[in-house]
Amino acid sequence: MTSENVAEYEAGEAAAAALPEAVDDQLIDELVGRAQAEGLQLTGEGGLLQQLTKRLLGSAREGEITDHLGYDKHDPAGKNGGNSRNGKRSKTVLTDVGPVGITVPRDRDGSFEPKIVKKRQKRLTGVDEMVISLAANSLTTGEA
Repeated sequence: MTSENVAEYEAGEAAAAALPEAVDDQLIDELVGRAQAEGLQLTGEGGLLQQLTKRLLGSAREGEITDHLGYDKHDPAGKNGGNSRNGKRSKTVLTDVGPVGITVPRDRDGSFEPKIVKKRQKRLTGVDEMVISLAANSLTTGEA
């Protein structure tokens, strides 16, 4: 885990600790129960942790590009406003839960610098702890 990842993780832990825990156990129990009922493993290739990691990273990246551009996807406010979304590119990052295929959004003028999975970054460590922590605290896309 790099020093940047540690700092981001610790900041996320502090934010997660401040969230109410009313739904936490119920949400996790439901996710795990559904996974087991459908025969989905919790860890390993295609497991619940890997799927949660992929979804969390996807939501966070969409939030990052939205914050960067200043408007939501398909929002008329962004039409003819200069910089805009310009597709995505695929990337595989190595995490503690295995390789995770992600898509990275792009903008027209190339000024978007992702923070969670930086350009040319291939390895993410500590992600499984973040995913469990964020899911357990019912973190929404807007809070990521």
